[in-house]
Amino acid sequence: MKTHNDDVDWDRWPVADYLAENYRDLHPSDAAVITHHSAFYRRFPPGSIERSVEFGAGPNLYPLILAAAASRRIEAVDAGASNIAYLERQIQCGPDASWLPFHALCRRLNPDLPGTLAGALAQVNVVHADVRELEPAGYELASMHFVAEGATEDYAEFTDFCRAFVRCVVPGGHLVAAFMENMPTYRIGPVSRWPGCPVDPDTVTRVFTPMTRDLSVSRVDADPTLPDYGDSGMVLLTAVAR
Repeated sequence: MKTHNDDVDWDRWPVADYLAENYRDLHPSDAAVITHHSAFYRRFPPGSIERSVEFGAGPNLYPLILAAAASRRIEAVDAGASNIAYLERQIQCGPDASWLPFHALCRRLNPDLPGTLAGALAQVNVVHADVRELEPAGYELASMHFVAEGATEDYAEFTDFCRAFVRCVVPGGHLVAAFMENMPTYRIGPVSRWPGCPVDPDTVTRVFTPMTRDLSVSRVDADPTLPDYGDSGMVLLTAVAR
């Protein structure tokens, strides 16, 4: 039987293990995503986006940093209590020093970013909510990282998450995303098991083509410096909502 999003207790997402395995160092795959996304964000004059969303933010800060040059308000939306608690600590008490190299690379690639990590996060508002319930057309820009394919084992539900992602921006709104390529169900830390829905560039293109224009899909090879979760790399997307 396939695991669906509502079968999972997202409040127990293992933040410390996830960060230790993936984000305590700046890995080459992170740098590739940041390079790709920085080119996307450089299209927008500083502060030209009134309201953007990180769709299923998790504890990953670099997508929030990337959005800071373009967006006057960034809403980091997540359903998991542990992710929300981590994000709130980062905003209210100051970010972990491990995120400094991420900010430095983001700013080197987009000098319009605020000069400090704390400054880049100053526009972020943390929202504890189910992304599937976001108001339609509530944002000018939406960003999503490793969410739709990591929330379910069911392809139809993956597609539903992608539709909700597109639906949350206005027609003509901008989209940027990253997916794990061919990600199976996987473990984080010693015991925790989490769903995965294997997708590839063709899958992503097929799902997003009817809903978007100016769709661009590319990929990044698997990163040997990261844990082997069974994936084969990452799929990157930019598009405009129809």
